[in-house]
Amino acid sequence: MSAPADDLPSHIGRYQVLRRLGEGATSDVFLARDPFQGQDVAIKRMRTWAPAPDAPNSDFSNRFFSAEAALAGRLHHPNVVAILDAVAEDASPYLVMEYVPGVTLKHFCRSDRLLPLDQIVEMAFKCAMALGYVYRQGLIHRDVKPANLLAVLDASGQVVDVKVSDFGSALNLHADSTQIHRVGSLAYMPPEQIEGGDVDCRADIYALGAVLYHLIGGRPPFDAPHQMALMHQIYHQPPLPLMGQREGVTEALDAVVQRALAKAPHERFATWDAFAQALSSLVATQQVPLNRLGEVRDSERFNMLRALEFFAEFGDVQLWEVVRRARWKRYPEGHALFKRGQEGNSFHIIAQGEVQVHRDNRIVATLGQGTSVGEMAYLAPNPDLRRHSTDIKVTQPCTTICFTPESLGQLSPECQHRFDRAFIRVLVRRLHAAHEALAHPRRIL
Repeated sequence: MSAPADDLPSHIGRYQVLRRLGEGATSDVFLARDPFQGQDVAIKRMRTWAPAPDAPNSDFSNRFFSAEAALAGRLHHPNVVAILDAVAEDASPYLVMEYVPGVTLKHFCRSDRLLPLDQIVEMAFKCAMALGYVYRQGLIHRDVKPANLLAVLDASGQVVDVKVSDFGSALNLHADSTQIHRVGSLAYMPPEQIEGGDVDCRADIYALGAVLYHLIGGRPPFDAPHQMALMHQIYHQPPLPLMGQREGVTEALDAVVQRALAKAPHERFATWDAFAQALSSLVATQQVPLNRLGEVRDSERFNMLRALEFFAEFGDVQLWEVVRRARWKRYPEGHALFKRGQEGNSFHIIAQGEVQVHRDNRIVATLGQGTSVGEMAYLAPNPDLRRHSTDIKVTQPCTTICFTPESLGQLSPECQHRFDRAFIRVLVRRLHAAHEALAHPRRIL
């Protein structure tokens, strides 16, 4: 039975309980305060850990807890809820997790609360990247559904991000212990998972496709009053096309969702990267109506970074840091990016477009995609060396990734280390070019 709503413990372990966030079949979730770290956390406490031997679902409850507890401190991705600690108390074991201020995507599955199409596709892209990261850690989630995807809200109540949660049903491909099969939520499960057969990442791809369908159309791909009827639909009926169910749904968007929902695993996207790329391409080619024109969407930013040589040694997690910390700017032709004599307080990496470098009204260089400009703002040891000696003007409309030394200092040490290595490669390349120009001026010209 659920604990009464007013039965609020004052503390769980060292954590001060602030309020109840929700409850599930076997657990209660509380908002609590970590006095040592000075931050809010979410605590998921199992209701019974050592029940009577004949209590229903007791072994399942223990295994769900153990599956998540094994992941404490292991998953580090900006779109995955971090499991900070696991405490196996005899009476009521609990998990300490990152607190995410927001609601689950179930909130946006109703026809009167649907999100803009570009935002839905953007969130699906982030979930695909996060689940791809999870799969590379040897995990298959097996319970991807709207209630397990958390929408992060800002102070005004707008959705700004999404995080994957609840790994109690996860299949750990590297574990030696026996794990639970036939888990998940039927409305979002592929045929092979219902049968209890072997699954791989394509099972989660199907489930995310079902979530995407629900968020777009306001209804799941399959719906029936009885479990057997629902299973029959999942096995034998194709989902209704999304085109016509909602204004703005294009043939390309419908095709991506339908492919993810294919009955046979080999007919779906083969990898998470392939699914994520298909979703990103919908935004990049404007196959979904853009709610905010001119904005550089996160999926577009991520794929721009992946394509640039400067970020070749950055992993996905570090790339997401750059997506979030950098200022992304679009500049029109003719814009003066830097002026001679101006003290530099930022540097740019050109993601798209082209700039020209002018000295004494003479063009001395043309810089394009993947090059950096103004990096002395970060590298110079004193302000005198940070004054620009040239004018830099936009000659083709530009999208740049802009950092200040202060914002770069907010990155993780690993991300800063990769920036430093990238800058060293840039400087070595430029020193080599300068040496060649001095040694062989005619060849360079």
